[in-house]
Amino acid sequence: MLPLLPELAAHEAPSAGTEKTNRARVFVVEDTAAIVTFEPQRDRIVPMVDRGVMALTGKSSPQAAWLSLVSTQDTVGVKVFTTPGPTSGTRSAVVEGVVEGLLNAGLAPRQVVIWDKHLDDLRRAGFFRLAERYGVRVAGSAEAGYDEKAFYETALLGKLVWGDSEFGQKGEGIGRKSFVSKLVSQQMTRIINVTPLLSHYQVGVSGNLWSLSMGSVDNTLRFETDARRLTEAVPEIFALTNLADRVALNVVDALICQYEGSETQLLQYSTTLNQLWFSMDPVALDVLAMRELDRQRGTARVSSAKINQELYENASLLELGVSDPSHIDVIKAP
Repeated sequence: MLPLLPELAAHEAPSAGTEKTNRARVFVVEDTAAIVTFEPQRDRIVPMVDRGVMALTGKSSPQAAWLSLVSTQDTVGVKVFTTPGPTSGTRSAVVEGVVEGLLNAGLAPRQVVIWDKHLDDLRRAGFFRLAERYGVRVAGSAEAGYDEKAFYETALLGKLVWGDSEFGQKGEGIGRKSFVSKLVSQQMTRIINVTPLLSHYQVGVSGNLWSLSMGSVDNTLRFETDARRLTEAVPEIFALTNLADRVALNVVDALICQYEGSETQLLQYSTTLNQLWFSMDPVALDVLAMRELDRQRGTARVSSAKINQELYENASLLELGVSDPSHIDVIKAP
């Protein structure tokens, strides 16, 4: 059963090369034993990742699937979301499946980087231990510093804080730019998004667009307190050459769906789905994620949040993906 949307039919996987450009495909992998009492079962989850990338790419082996997405010459950044901690944020078992797949496809361990905005969050979520086990790198985009030649600029002035590139500077135009982390602009050639199925009070879901955009640049406080500002900034930042053009794959960690709480772990407002969702389209995944979160709130008889559809419509206008649910095919992976 695919608990995404009752009105979205689950289809058989189409043959490779048949996807229409005006439609998005989302592949859903399910294993009812993947989560036991909110604990991820690594031996069940790692094979789910293999199944997902093979279904998405139409390849007959995980190695061939990964090599159709990245090359052995790439430095691949696996973007996670760790602020809520190991249970409600991106789960390390899912990332372990991605890392194993990349290494088995021939990438050297130093060419794989598990990253988020802050190293402290990565450490608390257990990613330092995972990185040490596989010999891959772990990095914080904020700690890597910011690239003065790569930035997003808007007239909205920000209140700069310690760690922002222009913090402490004075003068005309100071605070109008959000600089891209050097980790993103200079150290990686491909990006794999792995985001949890987690609510967000302002943008609907802590998803692919929001996680990568806000995790890649500084001077974000000017957007984060206002949903209207996020509606414009999130898709425009994602569309920067340093970001959108490098995204190879988007994965939603839907093992657990937390429909309330945003960046705070609230397992009492969570349900187990035992699913992973795979797509080349970050917008389609975020739209489906928002609707699933809303469906779960309805089931739990919790007040529904207003879906910020405009953000995702703006993303479609920027040709980042499909925001119309009727143009999204949900496919159950074998």
